[in-house]
Amino acid sequence: MKKLYWNSLVPFLLLVVMLSGCKDKYTEQYQSLEPVYMTYDDFRASVKVVSQQDLVKPGKIYTIGNYIFINELMKGIHVYNNANPASPQDVGFINIPGNADMAVRNNVLYADSYIDLVAIDITDPSKAKEVGRVKSAFPYSVPSYDQTTYRVGQVDDTKGVVVSWEVQTVRKEINTDNYTIYPVYYGEKYSASMDALSSSGTNQSTSGAGIGGSMARFGLIGNSLVAVDTYMYYNFDLSNPNSPSLASKSQVNWGIQTMFLSGKTMFLGTTNGMLVYDLSDVTKPVYISTFWHATGCDPVVVQDNRAYVTIRGGNACGSNINRLDVLDVTNILKPALFRSYTMDGPYGVGISGDILFVCDGTSGLKVYNAADPLLIAEHLLAKFPGIQAYDVIPLGKSLLMIGSDGFYQYDYSDVTNIKQVSVIKVKK
Repeated sequence: MKKLYWNSLVPFLLLVVMLSGCKDKYTEQYQSLEPVYMTYDDFRASVKVVSQQDLVKPGKIYTIGNYIFINELMKGIHVYNNANPASPQDVGFINIPGNADMAVRNNVLYADSYIDLVAIDITDPSKAKEVGRVKSAFPYSVPSYDQTTYRVGQVDDTKGVVVSWEVQTVRKEINTDNYTIYPVYYGEKYSASMDALSSSGTNQSTSGAGIGGSMARFGLIGNSLVAVDTYMYYNFDLSNPNSPSLASKSQVNWGIQTMFLSGKTMFLGTTNGMLVYDLSDVTKPVYISTFWHATGCDPVVVQDNRAYVTIRGGNACGSNINRLDVLDVTNILKPALFRSYTMDGPYGVGISGDILFVCDGTSGLKVYNAADPLLIAEHLLAKFPGIQAYDVIPLGKSLLMIGSDGFYQYDYSDVTNIKQVSVIKVKK
């Protein structure tokens, strides 16, 4: 009887084992955005001046001397000789994969290139050449993408940097008991896009340094280049201009979008408010204070005892608030609100004396007399609708402005008669 029991049980157990090794599988076919890679060797050998390129997706702007630098999002930097603002001359295009930010000090341009910081000699911008590089200085990043109806393929950072996305038909064998979850890599999270990631935050040029706009993430203090991403602060030592090094980095907050330097005080625009830090020791930012506001995208500029903060809602910025906050920073420990002004969809902002420039998105550029912080809306000097304004650099009498449709220059030496001087249109 016992023998008969085992004779019956053994085949049954074998059957169970065989069936347990079989899983129901099927093949799924779908359209996916798959990453297109550039190898690390090719990526790090690609910084060079190439022939004139069309302005297609402009990002941030920077100026030093007679030269203007315009970022082409994630591609590189257009260089123009602006000795004659009525007719800027194209000098060339510096190919820098993954570029969004820049700063210039003593004829060396410092730019981000995906995960690296590169130093480029621009003594003669038409013959710009790489002279130094800090490898893996920044987190791994990928370009943003417009299509949102497709799945997004998984990124393999061992293959190189992601330079673009392409739609591919993907076939994969799927186990029904272990269905694959496809991750989505949001460009806004990893890359320096216009809405999230210009150059030196300060609107006051120092010796040998240039001037950037309000959408800043790079800035210069003495022999240091300081930078921020969404949550980290970086300090690069420029004592040897051609050989920058990462001297220190530290986490400062979350949701950082822009940086403005006023002397050794750093003002950060974040998704929830303006944060203030002391950079007396550039290796270690020290928190000073915060002014909280509604959730939104938030560039900030400061002049004397006032800070001007634009808050934009919608899309990735959150909430539906669109306004300009004017703050009293006389007591830096306790920033206080002068007054808020309703806007349509503000981006960059600039201040020059009593003249305030606001890039109000699809409503264009607006110019105000800001002498009285409580009556700014009542003193609109001019507006230039019909353009998608992004950021500005006021230069005393002339204004540089970048928008999604091109680069503009204005003469505001007579604020009662502000004139457009020139424009470089994007290629549609």
